Amino acid sequence: MLLELHLKNLAVVSEAALNLSEGLTVISGETGAGKSLLIDALLLLTGRRADSGAVRHGAERAEVTGRFQVSESDPAMAWLREQELDEDTDTVSLRRIVRADGGSKAWINGRPAATAQLAELASRLLEIHGQHDQQALLQRSKQLYLLDGFARHPQLTAAVKEAAQAWQRLLDRQAELQNRGDVSDRLAFLQHQATELERESLQPEAIERLQSDHRLLANADSMRELLRRQITTLQGDDEMAGALNSVRRMLSDLQRKGDSDPELAEVASLLVEAETSLNEAVDRLERQFDRLDPDPETLAELDRQLARLHELSRKHRCDVLQLQDRLTAITHELETLAQAEQELANLEPQLAIAKTAYARAADALRQSRIAAATQLGEQVSEMMQHLGMEGGQFACELEWSSPDRPDPSGTERIELLVAANPGQPARPLRKVASGGELSRLSLAIEVVTMGLDPVPTMVFDEVDSGIGGAVAEAVGRRLRLLGKERQVLCVTHLPQVASAGHHHVQVQKFAAQGLTQSAVQLLDAQGREDEIARMLGGAKLTVQAKAAARALLESQAVE
Repeated sequence: MLLELHLKNLAVVSEAALNLSEGLTVISGETGAGKSLLIDALLLLTGRRADSGAVRHGAERAEVTGRFQVSESDPAMAWLREQELDEDTDTVSLRRIVRADGGSKAWINGRPAATAQLAELASRLLEIHGQHDQQALLQRSKQLYLLDGFARHPQLTAAVKEAAQAWQRLLDRQAELQNRGDVSDRLAFLQHQATELERESLQPEAIERLQSDHRLLANADSMRELLRRQITTLQGDDEMAGALNSVRRMLSDLQRKGDSDPELAEVASLLVEAETSLNEAVDRLERQFDRLDPDPETLAELDRQLARLHELSRKHRCDVLQLQDRLTAITHELETLAQAEQELANLEPQLAIAKTAYARAADALRQSRIAAATQLGEQVSEMMQHLGMEGGQFACELEWSSPDRPDPSGTERIELLVAANPGQPARPLRKVASGGELSRLSLAIEVVTMGLDPVPTMVFDEVDSGIGGAVAEAVGRRLRLLGKERQVLCVTHLPQVASAGHHHVQVQKFAAQGLTQSAVQLLDAQGREDEIARMLGGAKLTVQAKAAARALLESQAVE
């Protein structure tokens, strides 16, 4: 419950403090006096976007503070504990300042807070209903939300939403897989590429050896001639002794003298090693000579192998030494696509199960909505009889659609129907309701659904717009009835509604130091009588107006 509201430099209010109580508090004042400033102040506490126009002319900033009473069981208290913003008291303080440059700051229990936090907490403390909220009754999505609130079936709506989300996730995954194109065609193409690559030896070492062999064979004749000369130089021929034979002769001579000269023995040992090395060199040169077979068929085969590798490198747009990496990438994609194809196949039964689960949850919600729609129609219709719409009827018509797609709101669409006068057919509310009828219907719905929402404070901004006379008196009584259940604040311009209040706040406009200002005060009994008389008869308080005001107040005295 709102206990205190403090305003400073807000629009035409320099400073005002208001203490509030339980029940219905009405707010009245002359046109232009600033009655709705109190609503604007509360909207700032709900995190509404700040506007520099809210700052009084000449001031640096506007400030609004509200203190609310909360109990241990209130959702607001649970939120405060969750956010670690609770205090060891049964009250919570909300504060908002708006600077002249448009910037703003917020506090909860004296601690800095984001406006989003302010909005979350305020939604658990109060509801503000303006004329735009009455227009929301014309929106079908809001109508369905209204019906679900009346039905009190949050578990059913949550189950439908959860089932719809699960189904939608599967549909999204299916679309993602299908958007890759024909998986079977891609698989066939990649398999063909992999087969081509797997026919070849793609290891970089094997390719480098192939390239080396090809170079050798392509120059086999010249290389064999070179090798032959090297072998002859080492082994010798008919015309020359050769290095190996020369070493052997030298070794034979030194070995004969080695017994008598140790130094020569060491040289002989070195020549033994040289002979061994020269023999090894000759063996290798001969093997290489024999390997360089200038066979045209062998060279042609090497040409064909290299040609295939270069063709594959052009096809895959990479170097021949990168073909192995390309094969690895293709193999990985093949595995991924095979898994995707299998996943796509597995999705079909999963989608069927998800669709069935959604249909089951949606059907349970539908049955509850049907029952609630009947009850809401009957109760609002009865309330209309007390709000100047005698003989009028209200109904909630549900249109069902097959659950072909996962709609989180369910399979129903709603249309609120109204017949404002007896004998008229019920027609969609959005087509027939006037401003006054819409206001009364809004109030009727609020009265019927009171107690369904845990928010302790309800604020109405000129909910009585477009009505008067006996209807206004009925509206006042219903607001007073609503005030028995929770704290209600109502801005009004009708004396019949004003007289129904348990408390009365007056907003007055006056000039001071060349500036227009507004003052807010809680009226006593005499002040209420004078204000209602003014509302009845204008600025001049006549005896008749005062008597009528007294009668209105007395009629509300017995509840």
